[in-house]
Amino acid sequence: MLQVNFIENNKDLVINGLGVRGFKEIDLVETIIKKDTLRRNTQSELDKLLAERNQASKVIGKLFSEGKREEAEQMKNRVTEIKAAVEKLNEALNAAKQDLQQALVQLPNIPHPSVPPGNTDADNEVFKAWEGELPNGGEAGTPHWELGKKFNLLDFDLGVKITGSGFPVFLGKGAKLERSLISFFLDEATKAGYLEVVPPLMVNSASAYGTGQLPDKEGQMYHITEDELYLIPTAEVPITNIYRDTILKESDFPIKLCGYTPCFRREAGSYGKDVRGLNRVHQFDKVEIVRFEHPEKSYAALEDMLLHVESLLDRLELPYRILRLCGGDLGFTSALTFDFEVWAGGQGRWLEVSSVSNFETFQANRLKLRYKDANGKTNLAHTLNGSALALARIVAALLENNFDGQVIRIPEVLQPYTGFDVIE
Repeated sequence: MLQVNFIENNKDLVINGLGVRGFKEIDLVETIIKKDTLRRNTQSELDKLLAERNQASKVIGKLFSEGKREEAEQMKNRVTEIKAAVEKLNEALNAAKQDLQQALVQLPNIPHPSVPPGNTDADNEVFKAWEGELPNGGEAGTPHWELGKKFNLLDFDLGVKITGSGFPVFLGKGAKLERSLISFFLDEATKAGYLEVVPPLMVNSASAYGTGQLPDKEGQMYHITEDELYLIPTAEVPITNIYRDTILKESDFPIKLCGYTPCFRREAGSYGKDVRGLNRVHQFDKVEIVRFEHPEKSYAALEDMLLHVESLLDRLELPYRILRLCGGDLGFTSALTFDFEVWAGGQGRWLEVSSVSNFETFQANRLKLRYKDANGKTNLAHTLNGSALALARIVAALLENNFDGQVIRIPEVLQPYTGFDVIE
């Protein structure tokens, strides 16, 4: 969430940034400024009355002690009037604050200056292209859903029977491959200085609000209405909320956390060939890396996170490219996002497997996550997160790219985890 004073002091910057996003409700900026003016005026009027009441209360005692009973009674009547006015102003102030808050949460983050303009994923910029050969291109390849069935690795029909569409069942060496990838990603994150966390798989509404899932993405989350809890769409949500309502010291930075969780997404409205098999599912495994940084160092941290994800894909021997998301494809809370896509040879297409983002102060403002600088001044921290990595599509690409027509080769880096070098 943007800070009101930032919006007021940088009105043109905010409007231009929203334009890069293709955000239509530009009038919301002026609405927020007007609502904050009303809030401040109401607060000022309330403060004046409270000061008058405090002063009057002191005078009343003095008047009584001096025997000026009539003047004291008049002053008491004035205090009674002030109390009634204060009650009304408190109600008006609370209403003004709520009204302002409801407007603020509708405003997305302002894009970083490097974010290209554009409306859809077709306008995303290729930040780093793949320069090598792409395996198993086009119609000659075998898609992972056929390989999963052929080698008894995946059963989509069984998932439908147990739960419904979008809940695959991993079997045998397919299950072992999934588990091996999780262990590999966690081990690499730990080596890179991330502290492993095992967070809850459900969060309350305050946590979902803190990272920006509410009120923007409630339709994409599974909601347990009786307990007012949400199944997590990513480990980012519970891990980032570890530092909700926290004041850090400058010396605490950087804070680097990682965690493996299943992720749950309703993916409402998803259909067609692009969602077949593991391409888009309602439950999938993911290892997430999360960082809390000093504002002056967050973009250096973002570069470090990109290099970390690249190293994982390099060691898995997967062709990949990196996209810088355009304004129209940028997530609601993000200032800058890079997507990693891997080549799935059996389908002859790119699959997104990671998003690495800097949210700057947007999440921290919602979370009330702050730090004290050397001068004792309180500032908002910067938050970042990235998939390192999302498993379902990684498995799809590994199966498709490493099938030679007879067996599926396991990348060397995974063999100590799987205990086998081929699937046959």
